[in-house]
Amino acid sequence: MEKRFSNKVAIITGGASGIGKAAAYRLGREGATIALFDFDEELLKKIVEEFKKTGINAKGFPCDISNETEVSKAVSAVEKEYGKIDILVNSAGIVGPTSTKITDYPVAEFDRIYEVNMKGTFLITKYTLQKMEKVGNGRILLISSIAGKEGNPGMVGYSTTKAGVIGLVKGVAKEFAHTNIIVNGLAPAVIKTPMNENTSAEQLTYMIEKIPMKRLGTVEEVAAMICFIVSDENSFSTGFIYDISGGRATY
Repeated sequence: MEKRFSNKVAIITGGASGIGKAAAYRLGREGATIALFDFDEELLKKIVEEFKKTGINAKGFPCDISNETEVSKAVSAVEKEYGKIDILVNSAGIVGPTSTKITDYPVAEFDRIYEVNMKGTFLITKYTLQKMEKVGNGRILLISSIAGKEGNPGMVGYSTTKAGVIGLVKGVAKEFAHTNIIVNGLAPAVIKTPMNENTSAEQLTYMIEKIPMKRLGTVEEVAAMICFIVSDENSFSTGFIYDISGGRATY
């Protein structure tokens, strides 16, 4: 496999499962040193050992991205360990209630989703950028969703927070466009991940029917696109929301 990421240090949040794990694996196989962030410490240890057996240089950093103190400490620990941070892929996120109208949607659930999907994205972006800003170089990719572009009925918390991620990408990218720090987003349609295990069958059927290819995407397909977006090859694209939706995206 091509070693596009030799001598690069990459933070991957939500790195113990799903898209985050697949992206970390692909980046690691292409030469990156991987700092895996996840709140599930036991699973994190297991995945780090799994990666090491394949020759990937990986270390786990237990972190709840909705907690500012934990995020600040974990990002600083990565910088201290490796001397720099070249790449951030923020894949941590939760779905919350599905097939639930806004009139029935619990406020506590909305707050919980906001804490992870929106506040967590803000925090990890802020503290990673503080490190990248020192050298004026870096690649940041924030995972949004087609739900953030088009809205999924019955998923108001998820759709709203993922739309917020898109706004964050576009605003922050312009703040750093004069540097070599590039900030982009990725909006997948439904991808086969553990995150969707609790999504109602009715909701999944609705989302798959919206996809012209009529299937779920795979984490390997998403990881391949992620690797291009955060590579040095991608040097004149910032503030953009890439599509990996099997033809669903309309803009």
